[in-house]
Amino acid sequence: MKDFFYGIQDLFVNGLFLPFDKLRALELESWFAANSVSWIFMLIGFVAFIYWMMQLAKFNANNEEDKSVTAHSYL
Repeated sequence: MKDFFYGIQDLFVNGLFLPFDKLRALELESWFAANSVSWIFMLIGFVAFIYWMMQLAKFNANNEEDKSVTAHSYL
């Protein structure tokens, strides 16, 4: 069973996290290049936020939401 967990460790340390080690080596040369994965995730989050806001504006413009006091039981 010990070899199973060492195999998982080897997969992650020597395989899946290897690109992150290469990015960490770039930190001395360029901060933006070293944090490129974070920038990509921030861009994806920003695009998702804009899409969400556009969908909310669309539903609000169509007056599809029930805004009465009794619309939700917890109000």
